[in-house]
Amino acid sequence: MEQVECVVIGAGVIGLAVARQLAMAGREVVVVEAESAIGQHASSRNSEVIHAGLYYPPGSLKARLCVAGRQRLYDYCAQRSIAHQRCGKLIVAVDDTELPRLQALQARAATNGVDDLRWLDAEQLQALEPALRARAALLSPSTGIIDSHGLMLALLADAETHGATLALNSPLHGGRVTGDGLELDIAGMRLRSRLVVNAAGPWAPRVAASLVGVPRETIPAPYYARGAYFALQGRSPFQRLIYPLPEAGGLGTHLTLDLAGQARFGPDLEWMDDIDYRVDPARAERFYAGIRRWWPALPEQALAPAYAGIRPKIAGPGAADADFLIQGPAQHGVPGLLQLYGIESPGLTASLALAEYAAATLTA
Repeated sequence: MEQVECVVIGAGVIGLAVARQLAMAGREVVVVEAESAIGQHASSRNSEVIHAGLYYPPGSLKARLCVAGRQRLYDYCAQRSIAHQRCGKLIVAVDDTELPRLQALQARAATNGVDDLRWLDAEQLQALEPALRARAALLSPSTGIIDSHGLMLALLADAETHGATLALNSPLHGGRVTGDGLELDIAGMRLRSRLVVNAAGPWAPRVAASLVGVPRETIPAPYYARGAYFALQGRSPFQRLIYPLPEAGGLGTHLTLDLAGQARFGPDLEWMDDIDYRVDPARAERFYAGIRRWWPALPEQALAPAYAGIRPKIAGPGAADADFLIQGPAQHGVPGLLQLYGIESPGLTASLALAEYAAATLTA
């Protein structure tokens, strides 16, 4: 039986960040990934936004790790020449009825340590973004965009430089808790490891359930929230990201830009029974009305299906959004096992800070 000190399950941005953190601390690390390439799911099917940390409940892991991770991520991008842009974001109140919610969001952001927001009135907005129609907005200059694949390649390169190994096409078929770690059945091979990190994204609860000896009551139920994105045909009139006020289950259908300036809208929210990335072109009709609340000049037939992503949630329809759930031995009682559940947005922004927190939880 093969033996390795640490196995990380999942080669998305979180798995790679944790693997890098552990390898840089001198651990022997193998990253196992079921797919034929890294970052094929949530890590590459998102808005690629570096969030400032406005939205999340004060004191939550999402709030703390987003704010801590944001500057780490900008610094890392600069150090490693990862393509990114600090383009800024506007969160808009379309009419007077939304102003109290925008004010409440500003107060929450301040509590979270986001201290660079600017309140803009309608006249200031017109000067900044002439195509935008809104009563007021918060300008978040710390919000940006990033090449998520470039980030993952840099994390992998760092991990490999410090001795980590990546095994692609290596699905986990199950495992068991032993007296001195875990035994994992991976792609027809049995591997023994003292430390195991479950960073399987949407599949993290399934991975946990496949490990005999992990208490079932500690494993959350998975919920899959699909979000479709539609690309704008033609040139965008906006220089910044445009977000409506948050809605239940997400941040609303917003406009983001990629590093080439291409605009896309999304994600919407559709609860699914399983992972399904198909985009129904008919869903574009729901986008037009929402977007025209703040961009009345959106042309007809301007939206084309782009892609969809799955938010790996651990709270279902009608429930309040759950925080990141990071379980170490103190929570589930299995020495050497770290479970990462519900790592949705702002997981990309928080990745470096989350990896530090996770590694400390695992080895405490």
